[in-house]
Amino acid sequence: MKYRNLEECILDLEKHGHLVRIKEEVDPNLEMAAIHMKVYAAGGPALLFENVKGSKFPAVSNLFGTIERSKFIFRDTWNSTTDVISLRNDPMKALKHPFKYVGTGLAARKALPLKKMGNSAPGFKEIQIADMPLIKHWQGDGGAFITLPQVYSEDPEKPGIMNSNLGMYRIQLNGNDYELNKEVGIHYQIHRGIGVHQDKATKLGQPLKVSIFVGGPPSHTLSAIMPLPEGMSELTFAGLLGGRHFRYSYVDGHCISLDADFVITGELHPNETKPEGPFGDHLGYYSLIHEFPVLKVHKVYARDNAIFPFTVVGRPPQEDTSFGDLIHQLTGSAIRQEIPGVKEVHAVDAAGVHPLLFAIGSERYTPYTTVKQPMEILTQANRILGTGQLSLAKYLFMTAEEQQPVTTHKMDEFLAYILERIDMRRDLHFQTNTTIDTLDYSGTGFNTGSKVVIAAVGDKKRELCREVPEQLQGLQGFENVNLIMPGIVAIQGSNFTTYEDAKHEIAKLCEAIEARGELTSCPMIILCDDSEFLSATLDNFLWATFTRSNPSHDMYGVNSGYDFKHWGCDNLIIDARTKPHQAPPLIPDPNVEESIKRVFAAGGSLAHVSI
Repeated sequence: MKYRNLEECILDLEKHGHLVRIKEEVDPNLEMAAIHMKVYAAGGPALLFENVKGSKFPAVSNLFGTIERSKFIFRDTWNSTTDVISLRNDPMKALKHPFKYVGTGLAARKALPLKKMGNSAPGFKEIQIADMPLIKHWQGDGGAFITLPQVYSEDPEKPGIMNSNLGMYRIQLNGNDYELNKEVGIHYQIHRGIGVHQDKATKLGQPLKVSIFVGGPPSHTLSAIMPLPEGMSELTFAGLLGGRHFRYSYVDGHCISLDADFVITGELHPNETKPEGPFGDHLGYYSLIHEFPVLKVHKVYARDNAIFPFTVVGRPPQEDTSFGDLIHQLTGSAIRQEIPGVKEVHAVDAAGVHPLLFAIGSERYTPYTTVKQPMEILTQANRILGTGQLSLAKYLFMTAEEQQPVTTHKMDEFLAYILERIDMRRDLHFQTNTTIDTLDYSGTGFNTGSKVVIAAVGDKKRELCREVPEQLQGLQGFENVNLIMPGIVAIQGSNFTTYEDAKHEIAKLCEAIEARGELTSCPMIILCDDSEFLSATLDNFLWATFTRSNPSHDMYGVNSGYDFKHWGCDNLIIDARTKPHQAPPLIPDPNVEESIKRVFAAGGSLAHVSI
């Protein structure tokens, strides 16, 4: 279907059994988010909240809750879109397979934005911020947020829609010091296009005009998060995937998406910020209060029959997991064109995406040698860590596919493949005092932490333990030892206090292990708060280990030392205990969990959804 607006999508989903209407009055303060999360976890339908307390506008969530439903939404344009992106990455395909790609030109015609003449927004009426559903997601949030915004800005030096940026940067609607209806917060992180635009505007001494679109055809929402090939505009992608031109006009100098459900227009003034947050974010923790740009609201618009779309983020997987799957399926081959020799890059969703990358590259530098060691993949690793948002990663595990097939998407097998081949004295490569994800509080400061490349190739060096080795049992001061997966063991320690104390504690642990003899079968040991939790599932291990550790500060080793500034060890120890400076994890409110049972009880709108 080529939807003209969000309402058409909702009706289509309902017709095909993919959407349920919730008729009971639901409080946007925590209740809507809690209902959404339960339905998402159950693999349930999209949800239309018809009766939002305090607002006359309905709201919809979980539109992209499964990859199957997401692809159903784009069923009529999916293949043509992938063909166009494929051609953008590799134009020679059209010459090699001319009949396969004959339709891409017709599809691409819809990609160009279409401007409507006149200085007006037909079909819209002016409202206030307070009229919108003010949805608060977690009890510790600083206020209500828009979680599926499309934030539009133009290059001040080259204005115009083809020099614009459309990004999904969270918007705080109320709370903190924001003056309701007059100010909203825009939280954008490093490596975001809007930052370039605001920097240019500031240097010119002028405010940056910003428009925030909410809703519209689902292709508009997805376009705001797409890592597109160089030169492809988000708005052209919205038209391509939606099978319909992105329609727009200008009112008071602000761009208006004529198919959006809501539009907020305003200006970011040079050097004006206000405290934004906290916000329960996609790493599974709160992002804390920080100074971010404040948008001075000009006007707010709502279309006739407007519907407010939202999602809820928290410890993955959540609905945004489907976004990642869609992006990978649409642009998976782009990385091969971007970085020659790289075959796969997998941002691990279970670890919150940015903390952990798995990658497969190539080793072609010295085909004449029999002994293999990482060479070309180290060059490729530097390219990965210097590419767009991949540069926010902390941990990059990388290998090259040789005789044995390997994939990053069978995560336990991929890790085992590396651990079987790694030389811990050669294959650990650190970057210290560098940038990491804004939402990651494991580092030494805001946006600041470290990175490590763990690269291994060649012949198998060891057999991995499949039960806890004797050398790790009965260690004084450390208890509850559990196997996570072959080659990786969790050990429970005392609560983390300071890095100075941790250094002494782990030194004793290393000495005790070293005294018991060589331990080649267990190359990785995780020190944690709760080893039963950490070892219960692979997802628990990936989440807790890589969101709670900073490579430069939290990686230790048995028999460790430096060789001309290169650090190595016999067995790697990662301290994944919770640190005092880290953000608190997201915990559902038990009172809210109790209150929403009415919706799932007999006679409730979601009585048929199994949770």
